[in-house]
Amino acid sequence: MPSESKPLHIQKPAWLKTKITGGQNYFEVKRNLRSRKLVTVCEEAKCPNIGQCWNTLTATFMVLGDTCTRACRFCNIKTGNPAGKLSSREPQDVAESSKAMGLDYVVLTMVDRDDLADGGASHVAQVIATTIEHNPQILVEVLAGDFAGDLDAIELIISHNVSVYAHNMETVRRLSPRVRDRRADYDTSLAILQRAHQLGQNRPAMLTKSALMVGLGETPEEVIESMVDLRKVGCDLLTIGQYMRPSKKHLAIKEWVKPEIFRLYEKKAYELGFLGVTAKPLARSSFMAKDLYHHGLKNRQSTPSGHPKLA
Repeated sequence: MPSESKPLHIQKPAWLKTKITGGQNYFEVKRNLRSRKLVTVCEEAKCPNIGQCWNTLTATFMVLGDTCTRACRFCNIKTGNPAGKLSSREPQDVAESSKAMGLDYVVLTMVDRDDLADGGASHVAQVIATTIEHNPQILVEVLAGDFAGDLDAIELIISHNVSVYAHNMETVRRLSPRVRDRRADYDTSLAILQRAHQLGQNRPAMLTKSALMVGLGETPEEVIESMVDLRKVGCDLLTIGQYMRPSKKHLAIKEWVKPEIFRLYEKKAYELGFLGVTAKPLARSSFMAKDLYHHGLKNRQSTPSGHPKLA
């Protein structure tokens, strides 16, 4: 494994190369989003799976605007101070776009909004409510920030009938202070997922979810330790993917993790009791989100108690 102090200076391996983005559905989705001035994390985070997802008429909407008040060193989303600005049209636009695209499963992610008293929780809740009102059969996955540790914000969002409450750990405990914004905290993230799990106990169709990046200098033992931590707080679904450096201003890649290591991580995660796992080099938080949810829900329903044993 490369030394943590030295960045990786080798060509991207073949297993990380993707096809050129295009296709009729891709451009239709792009026009739909641009006409409503909506932001997707697919574009903002330079997701390598954008072509695959958009060509199956799936998009992850990023709400609360396009400017994040945090400055995580791995993330390509614009940072700054939005000064309390919110789009009153956003809930309606997301709802109408979801309907126009024929979605039956939508992922809503968000920028962190430390400039808002509730971190934007009430606005996110409004987006969910409006989307479901316009699309009664739709399932909603929310990939939320930490709301500065405000557990009431989590309860507000879950009360609006989400199918998946997701919050990303991003990296292992040792690297968290270096990888994430200084206001983000490993144990706070665990507490958020634990609270979401507790609130979901009486919601048999709701699952919790998190994600880890690898290739930042972590050891396999640390990755497994983070998996154990996540299972201890009841996290149901997990995605693990290769960290991809958005620009030279961001953290350097320390290792191209081989596909066989991802397969080992996936096997271990299932052994620990996760209901659904996607561990692949190009996996991202919302990659194949609908399939992962239904796979996890099926596994939950086949568990006698309805909940797997915690690690």
